[in-house]
Amino acid sequence: MTLIISPAQIEIIYDHVIQIYPEECCGILLGKMAGVVKTVIEVIPTTNVWDNSYSNNSEELSKTKQSRYTIDPHDVFTAQKYGRSLNLETIGFFHSHPNHPAIPSTCDRDRAWEIYSYPIVSVINGKVSDFKSWVLDRQGVFQPEEIY
Repeated sequence: MTLIISPAQIEIIYDHVIQIYPEECCGILLGKMAGVVKTVIEVIPTTNVWDNSYSNNSEELSKTKQSRYTIDPHDVFTAQKYGRSLNLETIGFFHSHPNHPAIPSTCDRDRAWEIYSYPIVSVINGKVSDFKSWVLDRQGVFQPEEIY
């Protein structure tokens, strides 16, 4: 799998990451899928609306926006509608890991779908440290995705 994303689009994500730090930021990627290649056309930063009422898992009841994110379903619907108007589709969801590596967590895996890209930005002490993208395989394991 390959994710094609421009430096300007990455900069939009980085700006959002830094602005939201120390909380996790999140957003939606719209674009085109052609086989194993996804091309980002538009980056849509969103608000992290996480609160522990989004989970039935007792372990997550103590989690905060510094270690969890949720994109408002209305924001997802609005982005999908907007994307359809431009003949684009949702190709992924990005988020940050404040003071942690850009490696998917168990929570990330539990909420992921196979078809999407999941770019993660590691931000350490308010500065971007790493940027990696991941795709969930059929066995439920994240695989690294090439970024161009």
